[in-house]
Amino acid sequence: MTHRHETDFGTPARTAGELVTLEIDGRRVTVPDGTSVMRAAMEAGITVPKLCATDSLEPFGSCRLCLVEIEGRRGTPASCTTPVAPGMKVATQTPRLAKLRRGVMELYISDHPLDCLTCAANGDCELQDMAGAVGLRNVRYGFDGESHTTAAKDESNPYFSFDPAKCIVCSRCVRACQETQGTFALTIDGRGFASAVSPGAGESFMGSECVSCGACVQACPTATLTEKSVIEHGQPEHSVLTTCAYCGVGCSFKAEMKGTTVVRMTPHKDGGANEGHSCVKGRFAWGYATHKDRVMKPMIRERITDPWREVSWEAAVAHAAERLKAVQAKHGRGSIGGITSSRCTNEEIYVVQKMIRAAFGNNNVDTCARVCHSPTGYGLSQTFGTSAGTQDFKSVAEADVVLVIGANPTDGHPVFASRLKKRLRAGAELIVIDPRRIDLVRSPHVQARHHLQLQPGTNVAVLNAMAHVIVTEGLVNRAFVEERCDVAAFDRWAAFVAEARNAPDAVAERTGVPAGEIRAAARLYATGGNAAIYYGLGVTEHSQGSTTVMAMANLAMATGNIGRDGVGVNPLRGQNNVQGSCDMGSFPHEFSGYRHVSDDGVRALFEEVWGAALDGEPGLRIPNMFDAAIDGSFKGMFVQGEDIAQSDPNTRHVSAALESLEILIVQDLFLNETAAFAHVFFPGTSFLEKDGTFTNAERRINRVRPAMPSQVGWDEWRVACALATAMGYPMSYDHPARIMDEIARLTPTFRGVSFDKLDRLGSVQWPCTDADHTGTPIMHADRFVRGQGRFMITEYIPTDERTTRMYPLILTTGRILSQYNVGAQTRRTANVAWHPEDILEINPHDAEQRGLKDGDLVSLASRMGATTLRAQLSDRMPPGAVYTTFHHPVTGANVVTTENSDWATNCPEYKVTAVQITRSNQPSDWQVERDRQEGERKRVSTAAVSAAE
Repeated sequence: MTHRHETDFGTPARTAGELVTLEIDGRRVTVPDGTSVMRAAMEAGITVPKLCATDSLEPFGSCRLCLVEIEGRRGTPASCTTPVAPGMKVATQTPRLAKLRRGVMELYISDHPLDCLTCAANGDCELQDMAGAVGLRNVRYGFDGESHTTAAKDESNPYFSFDPAKCIVCSRCVRACQETQGTFALTIDGRGFASAVSPGAGESFMGSECVSCGACVQACPTATLTEKSVIEHGQPEHSVLTTCAYCGVGCSFKAEMKGTTVVRMTPHKDGGANEGHSCVKGRFAWGYATHKDRVMKPMIRERITDPWREVSWEAAVAHAAERLKAVQAKHGRGSIGGITSSRCTNEEIYVVQKMIRAAFGNNNVDTCARVCHSPTGYGLSQTFGTSAGTQDFKSVAEADVVLVIGANPTDGHPVFASRLKKRLRAGAELIVIDPRRIDLVRSPHVQARHHLQLQPGTNVAVLNAMAHVIVTEGLVNRAFVEERCDVAAFDRWAAFVAEARNAPDAVAERTGVPAGEIRAAARLYATGGNAAIYYGLGVTEHSQGSTTVMAMANLAMATGNIGRDGVGVNPLRGQNNVQGSCDMGSFPHEFSGYRHVSDDGVRALFEEVWGAALDGEPGLRIPNMFDAAIDGSFKGMFVQGEDIAQSDPNTRHVSAALESLEILIVQDLFLNETAAFAHVFFPGTSFLEKDGTFTNAERRINRVRPAMPSQVGWDEWRVACALATAMGYPMSYDHPARIMDEIARLTPTFRGVSFDKLDRLGSVQWPCTDADHTGTPIMHADRFVRGQGRFMITEYIPTDERTTRMYPLILTTGRILSQYNVGAQTRRTANVAWHPEDILEINPHDAEQRGLKDGDLVSLASRMGATTLRAQLSDRMPPGAVYTTFHHPVTGANVVTTENSDWATNCPEYKVTAVQITRSNQPSDWQVERDRQEGERKRVSTAAVSAAE
């Protein structure tokens, strides 16, 4: 078993500078100049006692245990804060030091509860370890006055306990909150023996600004901060290294186990994406994997009004195949298709798209990236030549200017946000382009230099205006453009953006952004040093999503901000494997590796390996599937791990399409909104049961390893293989590693990827092109993938969705820190304590016009539909715009969103919907109908369980 306190090597060695040779306990050691004595000792294999030091935090020197003697110097300096010097002679173990350390430890223990043997951290407590290390056998002191050992526990946080009686005031938790997380929620109150850790101004943890990232728990050397799961189950006995299944950051974790029970999830310090940090979801919200709502057995029914019947896997697969073949016999080969899941592994996704192409015999396959980041793929492939971001997350540490557009990293990608905030605190400048005043715009510790609070739907106009400034003021990096880009395309683009209609003054009124702010932001981006762009769904989920991506790429090329650390154009992907789902060939027009199905040579390669004739015509996209279902030409669908009835726009239209199907197969953990229309339900596996790989937003391929045996019997890749075989196309593998081998054989960017390499290196970023290749952290370093970078004309075309007298406000949507997507996972954890319902943010001016008060129940109505939710008055939104999340099915925010979509990719325009807000005292008609259907589903489910029993 490993301690949770993995970061225990003292101040990290410097990676640059001259080398210094010194002597420690008679051993010669050579380290980079600037290394601490403690770290140098560790390099020499010498352990120095310590309590406040950890290599994840800056040296502090408060615990007085790491004292050393240095020849020629007076006193006993702290080794964690003392830098090495040439010829230095250090002693770490002398009688004098031993006496001092025992005295220090005696003071700690004397002011500590005497329950070590029954303490939750027994066996995982650095205070106990250090008492043994310094040879402390008894305590002579006691205190008759006030003592913190009687302080009450704070149990307010659902995931961890705070017992101030056990606190030694080492400040590690405070420093972790500041340095690692960047929230500054903790402080030290009082002095001397009265000093104590305090969340906020004497608040509880739950009532403070704490975001429950777990950094403080991770850093605590005693049982002061302890996971409640450890208190319940005891210390773990073994661990399994795996990857988080929430957002696209792709954090590495050790699932620390007791038998098959997860005791805690510990962020892995060697994780390439997170380096030992985490957020509340990955760290704590894994209980859904064993939630009572999980469906554990396959189920079938003839009609969606019938009760479910539990059957064997073999019977369920046979039934599904029979129904699919019957639909094809009646309606044609193209009448069925499927959707892959961005929550599943690369291997699981690959076999599903292979099943659709080879067994179904068509290209009717799509993925949730269609409704989130498909414009990223199109825009970046047109300009740079590849459908992925350019940097690794570490790169932000070298940025001088960061432009965040259409993203809210502190809520959507919190571990990356912590990296970003650290860089901003170190002096980098920040530009935010967003209708909403996100946390990064203004906080006590991070403030944006410029917030371009534009009107929703005007991203392209603002970016064109920034480009106008860069071109007309001579801020273009001509050397980069002439060396790396298509100069003729640049000239056409430069002439376009230089037109008067793209000037900041010309677009100020329609965008809502003052011309001076646009000019200042453009100048800062072009001249402030290394400039990096990070963007999210506020860019892509627009009618001009692809145009906006190309406009960002134009800015990066024009200023030379591409191809090195600290720059680039970087999508913050939403789901854990949305990058992988695209890589694996989940789009109807592309095989794995983004190669078009019409390419005869590529298709021949797949046909040879797969042993099947493949269609050269692109298949249906998700919106096309829905339309064709209602038209009557598309009648069968396999949905792998996506709740399209809740997540896709215009819920009524999606429901009508699903209701029109003759066979709908859903594979998921829970009976979700989409399963209400299903005829076959295949149970899915959680990430704690999966064996395979995820690919995160920085193209990092991480291993996912099973911490517990499958709860449902069959792995998801096996189900797809069985269904394909039953459809008449034999498909089988003996292990997910063999699936990856096939992916590597057929996909040039994955050619050097294997489970063996990933197990050896930890992770690899594609392209990884051969067995000796170790991956590509930075793309386009010497040349663009397409050869020369291509500037694209980005004409601003206003969305068709306009405000009217009937619908005078614009709705935009987003996420909140504690919840994830449609909430199927996080709502089944204690995370609901932070966000029990979706809330509508409305500017106080707009609320006053409608006679609304904070907390009122309001109707949110568009031309598509209406729903009811609670209002929150907030100046985060400008007048004329409102905001809500989409995590709770009872709200059904997508019942109001339209079918407008990106011109190139059909990505829905979730971010711009004309709405009206009025006071309400009852649920909407849609919610009443949904509640009725939910009651019917529960009745049917209960009937199925009763029948099974």
